[in-house]
Formats: sequence, C-alpha cells, structure tokens
Amino acid sequence: MTATRTPPRLALAIAVASLMAALTLTPAQADDGPSVPPGTEPSATAPVEVDPNDPDLKLPEGATLAEPKVLDIKQVVEDQSGDERREDTNADVKYALQAEVLFGKDSAKLNGEAKARISAIAAEIKNQNATRIRVFGFTDNLGSYAHGRTLSRQRANAVQDVLDQELKDSGITYEVRGYSEDYPIASNSTESGRKKNRRVEVSFPRGEN
Repeated sequence: MTATRTPPRLALAIAVASLMAALTLTPAQADDGPSVPPGTEPSATAPVEVDPNDPDLKLPEGATLAEPKVLDIKQVVEDQSGDERREDTNADVKYALQAEVLFGKDSAKLNGEAKARISAIAAEIKNQNATRIRVFGFTDNLGSYAHGRTLSRQRANAVQDVLDQELKDSGITYEVRGYSEDYPIASNSTESGRKKNRRVEVSFPRGEN
C-alpha cells in the first residue's frame, strides 16, 4: 500500500487554517474599562430627523446615511504653566490636573498644594449641583503597564477621598478608575508630553444654572 504524500503548500495551508481556528475558539478577555476613551461618549442626540429618501439629499446610488449625532462645542482653558486644564462642553465639565502638582514622583500621597486645587474643583461641583463624578488617573508609558495601572488608580482614589471630604454629600456617586498609559493626550516621546499624560481627571455633568 502506497502512502499519499501531502504537497508542501497544501500542508502549510492546512496548518495555517488550523491555527486560525484555534485562535477563533479562544475566549476573549473582558476589559473593565470603557469601550471608548473617557469623555468622548456622545452627550446629545440629533434634534432633527432626516429622511434618507429625500431627493434633495442627492445621495449616490447605493449610499446610506450614517447615524446622526450632535458634536459638542468644547471650550478649553489651560493655565499658563499647563498644570491645570478645564474643558467645558454643553453637557460636562472636566478638570485635568498634572500629577506633579498633586503628588511626588512615583507616589500617590497628596502634597500640600493638592488640597487647595481639589477644593476649588469641589466648589465647582457644588455650583453645578452634580451628583455623578468621575475621577480617572493616567500615567505616561515609562515603567510597566501593571505598575502604571496601580499607581493611576491609587492617585485617583486619593483625589476622590478629598472630594468626598469636601463635598460631604452621601447622594453623590463616584466612578474611580486607573488607566495607566491608556488614552494619552500628548506624545510620550518627549518629557513635556509625558508630563501632560501623567494626570488625574475629574469630570461631572453640567448643571442647568
């Protein structure tokens, strides 16, 4: 009985197909972070419905309209040193404080200047009558991702503790997360960029006042 020999190219194709099948069957790891960068979620729905069949749209044959959305008008104010940044949209207020202003190097212990800055944010939270507050910590890409995740979460916790002490409101809900080097706002290729990325962000809905 003569054994049938598989051609080399066919054997390679079978091996690749088997590997792809194995990868497909591997269960995905769940991520406890949001599916989009913090603060980029849509905050409003489109106020006007558009008829996709309206001849005045003059869509090319076979084309379809994307889901309608409203883009926020964003106002950004950053102090001259760059240590603090405030972003205002029609729906939210967000403060970003550079880590060096709040903490020592590689530390989650607040320094003497930190409480005054956090107290100012607490005053604005009261002014906006906000009851949902997000406190997110971020690092640069130096060091391991796991260490950055731990440090950024510890720093976010430290800021949240001061906010809780200042606000003294049991009706407020906090969301506190540490994102390590994820979601940079500047390039990590320079120290000035890394400095911007090492930050704690506090965001909350804008009130009607």
